[in-house]
Amino acid sequence: MSTVSRRHFIQRGGAAAAALSLPTSFFIRDARAASPNDQIGLGQIGMGGRGGELNRAFSGHNDVRIVAMADPDRSHVESAADKSGAKPYIDLRELLDDKDVDAVAISTCNHWHCLAAILAMQAGKDVYVEKPLSHTQWEGRQVVNAARKYDRIGQLGTQQRSDPLQGEAKKFLHEDKALGEILYVQANRLGVRASIGKRDTPLTPPDEVNYDLWLGPAKDEPIYRDQFHYDWHWNFNTGNGEMGNWGVHVLDDVRNVAYLDSVTTPKRILAVGGRVVWNDAGETPNVHFVCFDFGSFPTILALSNLTSAPDAKGNWEAKAGKPMTGPGSGYVVVCEGGYYLGQRGSGKAVDKNGKEIKRFRGGDMMAIHTRNFLDAVRAHDNSILNAEIAKGHASTGWCNLANVAFKVSGEYSRSGAESILPKLDAWGELLDDMETQLGHFGLDGKSMKMSPVLTHDPKTERFTGAHAEAANAELKREYRAPYVVEEISPSAIGFAANAASYK
Repeated sequence: MSTVSRRHFIQRGGAAAAALSLPTSFFIRDARAASPNDQIGLGQIGMGGRGGELNRAFSGHNDVRIVAMADPDRSHVESAADKSGAKPYIDLRELLDDKDVDAVAISTCNHWHCLAAILAMQAGKDVYVEKPLSHTQWEGRQVVNAARKYDRIGQLGTQQRSDPLQGEAKKFLHEDKALGEILYVQANRLGVRASIGKRDTPLTPPDEVNYDLWLGPAKDEPIYRDQFHYDWHWNFNTGNGEMGNWGVHVLDDVRNVAYLDSVTTPKRILAVGGRVVWNDAGETPNVHFVCFDFGSFPTILALSNLTSAPDAKGNWEAKAGKPMTGPGSGYVVVCEGGYYLGQRGSGKAVDKNGKEIKRFRGGDMMAIHTRNFLDAVRAHDNSILNAEIAKGHASTGWCNLANVAFKVSGEYSRSGAESILPKLDAWGELLDDMETQLGHFGLDGKSMKMSPVLTHDPKTERFTGAHAEAANAELKREYRAPYVVEEISPSAIGFAANAASYK
């Protein structure tokens, strides 16, 4: 549709009737020229709970003005816009036509992150997009390519990267080598959640929601959960489960602090998981254990949304042979001479006996992270970003591949699970922890599914060898027309020549 305005999509409840693309000449413009009084005009896309948090964070900076908001839920956007004085839109594409918008902050449902980011970059806007970057690994690569092709600033909302303590921890581990060589990393997300329910008849979307726009790229299929909002996280059609919710924060910290971003995605991966106990309408695993192999030191991950026992309220512990329990939402860098325990806002180093050596205290990461984005927008310099979009793509990839492994899983075998790294005792010990915790609910390992050992090529972002066909089929979703993410070549203009600088 070379001449049809995107405003044709705004009709509430109506299906979109035209393609999403516009000629490149329409998009290549310098949006910053529209900023009044030298303020960055910010448009917010997605005004649920996270949208409100981003609103508060960006409003704390005096050189930015929130000028527009978009959300397919009319009640969300009208309430937020009334409070802030911003222009309300139902359709994000109408917001992107707004000449007062220089940059956008995207906090939609996960399945919209990539398409919203790409459309914004095509429209000449710089982009702050919430984690996880992508719903599938293929579409995340298209966002990176779009940032290069359209010469746009792109920051992922993994705000822990902006916490000064991470720089201190990296110096402590890698420059000072205060704990010796790294042996492996254990990451944890042990956070209790409840069942999302299971209806006998499909849920009717709220009247105030433009459901066609809310679905966007996702399939139009019946919803059997009890609540419309937020619990979309636990269905693969719209969410990435806990792996893409908290998992991406924890694993991004691991890639940053332990690996210094020297790795992108794993060379081999094996996952054990299941959705157990609840018997609800969710699809994503509420127990998910993963071994990531990079050819150097490995990372093992314990994820569980279950309580410590059926009659308990709290989390359970996953020690995996260490003399202390790691953070429930965090990671332990296991070294020759001790352990670094990192989590949001704090960290500490201990010796082999668990005695504290050094403590690390965090800063105001959201203020710093949003400031970092605004500074990069003003300088038009991707290289100063703390969570540049390619870094976010790689870290999100760990989560995407872990979910792929779950989707192609078969029967659980303890010996098969240990086969990926048979000499890593900690992985076997972590599986012991998993089986013990399941036993509290009258379950055993047979209640889990297990993937084969999947081989992955980080350069091509494709699986290779045995089982590659089934796994590669999960790297890209089928898009619901006209909300289609098209393949983007990064070679036209912008940062294509030095794209490797942003790994």
